[in-house]
Amino acid sequence: MAAPPPYPQAPAPPYQGVPGPAAYPAGSSPYGAGQGACQVCGAAPAGPVTVRGHQGMIVIMRSLRRQGVFCRPCGLAVFRDLQANTLVAGWWGPLSAVVTPIVLLINLGALSRIRKLPEPVAFGPRPPLDPGRPVFRRPQGVVALIPLALLALLVLAVPLLAIIGAATDAGKPQPLTAGSCVHNDGTVTDQDLSAVPCDSSAAQYRVLYQSDDTCGPGDYLADPGYSTDGVTVLCLRPLDAADQ
Repeated sequence: MAAPPPYPQAPAPPYQGVPGPAAYPAGSSPYGAGQGACQVCGAAPAGPVTVRGHQGMIVIMRSLRRQGVFCRPCGLAVFRDLQANTLVAGWWGPLSAVVTPIVLLINLGALSRIRKLPEPVAFGPRPPLDPGRPVFRRPQGVVALIPLALLALLVLAVPLLAIIGAATDAGKPQPLTAGSCVHNDGTVTDQDLSAVPCDSSAAQYRVLYQSDDTCGPGDYLADPGYSTDGVTVLCLRPLDAADQ
């Protein structure tokens, strides 16, 4: 008995590629609501991304922007290129030194959106861009560590100097004025003077200026650090019962 003839098979349809972003209006992609095809390679899913760059040129400056619908690899490649170039070329100018850190921080928001995109599940007719090495593993990123370190030192130097100044002022004795009364928590040679009201029971000495560069009998010399100029020597006269 002869075998039946083989069942004819229909030819496979020709490959049409992945439609570009213009083939579907916004929000009506075949890959899901809000997901389009990458405008670079045609892969999907993709999403809208804006990455910024900056170039400082001493007197003038130039702002750059790459905006479009990208898949994860292409968006990452665009981000790393602009971020790395901005790290090197963005600082050269007084105003650019201020703008560049702002641009770098804004791009971190774009990077977060790129990383939320899943890896392409439908590839287009063109290969995606190569993301390459991470920013700080590129030569530009290594060179950029110098201005970034200087910027960090400048930011840290302001509060550090303020703390040092406050600590220095806190260690200085409060200046005394002639006619005021003081209490000594130290000794005659190692004084720890503080101003108190003259009618207070804690008052021990009255502060006087030297007369003829000498203090009166029974008076003590105050440490010069307690004078307003740090040089003038004041006299400390013990208060007797009548003075109190």
